[in-house]
Amino acid sequence: MTRQPNPELIERLSEVLGSSPSDFAHVTGGYTAAARWRFRLGDERLFVKCATTPVTAEMLQRELHAYDVLDLPMMPQFVGCSRDPVAPFLVIEDLSEGAWPPPWTPDKVDSVSETVEALHRAPPPPGLPSHLAVHGARGNGWETVAADPNPFLGLGVLTAADLDACLPDLIALAAACQFDGDAICHWDLRSDNMCLTDRGVVLIDWTEACIGAAAPDLGAWLPSLHQEGGPTPEHLLPDAPEVAAWVAGFFAARAGLPIIPDAPRVRDVQKSQLSTALPWALRARAKAQG
Repeated sequence: MTRQPNPELIERLSEVLGSSPSDFAHVTGGYTAAARWRFRLGDERLFVKCATTPVTAEMLQRELHAYDVLDLPMMPQFVGCSRDPVAPFLVIEDLSEGAWPPPWTPDKVDSVSETVEALHRAPPPPGLPSHLAVHGARGNGWETVAADPNPFLGLGVLTAADLDACLPDLIALAAACQFDGDAICHWDLRSDNMCLTDRGVVLIDWTEACIGAAAPDLGAWLPSLHQEGGPTPEHLLPDAPEVAAWVAGFFAARAGLPIIPDAPRVRDVQKSQLSTALPWALRARAKAQG
């Protein structure tokens, strides 16, 4: 049986959009408990994301603010929204007919990387919060691992002896990673947030958008790109050992922790990304030593 939104949401959509939506199709995927549907409004196909928990409500309010202050060619077409404090929703164009990597080809990698570069070069608008305001002070994941290595060691990716040998260098490299800057940053760059359309690459899920440093924003995408068959992180971000170490530390400090109820798939994603982020960091460490 096809899952349908509740009648209350359909009524709220009708009020916002000025017409009755129909032909709903439940959309799976995503890493949070937000509910997602494609639907028809007249001859147009649209997409709605609706909060279902306090955490997803807060996240969706942040994303709505990003749509308020940003007007970028790599953003989806905004159609409407509700700012209800309990169950806000966002309506954008339906991108399901676009191409969603993987698989990756050199042309697709180039298209996305050029889009990310254009994002980082765009003039930052008034009203978009700083990296610090959105994400807080970024800790050093390797310091977290040093304080309690058991969750990381439980993943089986390094022995205790190997971790002891590299940990001081990784802590020092990650500590040099800077997050302040004047670039518009997406901070959730992953293949499932990248759609290749006739008009170019469209990036979705702007919840984490902020003003900050471009290099770690790009670097956070690169382990998953390589894990999905794309080039190594160094291909797109050479000579950035501090980013490599920080990104690997981010996943190392989290991948072995318990599942997050509001985002149950996140730990598996973090484990997958650690599988390519850690070798990147270890290569960067060896290069820095040599």
